[in-house]
Amino acid sequence: MNKYNGRAFWHGNEIVAEAALRAGCRFFAGYPITPSSEIAAHLALRLPQLGGAFIQMEDEIAAMGAVIGASLAGAKSLTATSGPGLSLKQENIGFAMMAEVPCVIVDVQRGGPSTGLPTAPAQADIMQARWGTHGDHSVIALTPLYPQEIYLETVRAFHLAEQFRTPVYVMLDEIMAHTTESFEIPRDDECGPIKPRSEYDSARANSWRPFYDFYQGKHIHVTGLSHTQEGFPTTNPAIVQKSIEHLVNKIVKAQPELERNVEYLMDDCDIAVVCFGSPGRAAREAVNAARAKGIKAGLFRLITFWPFPTETLRTIIDRVKAVVVPEMNMGMLSLQVEKSAMRRDTKMYKVNVVGGVSIEPQQVLTAIEEAHHAV
Repeated sequence: MNKYNGRAFWHGNEIVAEAALRAGCRFFAGYPITPSSEIAAHLALRLPQLGGAFIQMEDEIAAMGAVIGASLAGAKSLTATSGPGLSLKQENIGFAMMAEVPCVIVDVQRGGPSTGLPTAPAQADIMQARWGTHGDHSVIALTPLYPQEIYLETVRAFHLAEQFRTPVYVMLDEIMAHTTESFEIPRDDECGPIKPRSEYDSARANSWRPFYDFYQGKHIHVTGLSHTQEGFPTTNPAIVQKSIEHLVNKIVKAQPELERNVEYLMDDCDIAVVCFGSPGRAAREAVNAARAKGIKAGLFRLITFWPFPTETLRTIIDRVKAVVVPEMNMGMLSLQVEKSAMRRDTKMYKVNVVGGVSIEPQQVLTAIEEAHHAV
């Protein structure tokens, strides 16, 4: 790990680990899985230096349980995994959603289904993050790209977990995890709020059950069953209805506050390239190449994927002639764009790469040119 005069030369997994420590994370539990393992390795060294705790559990299910337990005891807690591990964690993630347990889950995506391509990139977990666990709930999932973004969004994930009393996802992929770059470590004022849980007074409104941690001298009941605001199980239809509406709406209604995107050359564009994560690099280069050829292309990149920026995308799509969606899966982002934002007969061009390699700028440019000739 190299760090000099406020700059660092770290790969993405190191950035996540250091940003988590900056955000106050003092507990990590996980099970090694490529391509996320360096996060655990780094924190195994660094957490004890800061008085924190690192535990390698026997599997991903136990790791998620340990993270929940540590958070209930008052520690800002983190786990990191990849697709197969995220599948195993889902039952406990559902418990954390229902019991409103703040924690951060980093998912470094790789090819799947099942064991898939352990050492190759993909973006095929974004729907699992939203719909992987059963029952009605809302989700916060952040999809940064560049080193400083990864740092800032990891810090923000801890802040949002505390503010909204919920698990928060940071979604990377193998390319970002293992790309080493030099970048400026963000200043305190750039990182946003970093404070103890006890100072999150506004979070009380986002907590259905009592706000206290364990070991504070109060009786606390925590359960995955539908429960009253005192934490006791209930089957009262009116209370259950209200509690589930609370779980969904506390995030849905905050969508404008949570939304974070990057727009590049969008003001006058005819063709919008919509993407998230590492394809954003190829997309930006393709947009520049298209502009050099006189094609008015622009880039819209999501940093907050869930809750989805439906209204912003509708506004964009209503004024462009075509949309290009490059992604390393078979159409998870394009499906969401079609479902939520396509209100008229705007043509969509998809670039789907699932062979365990990155999307090349020429692939995006070819789709832009095809769209340009058709409109």
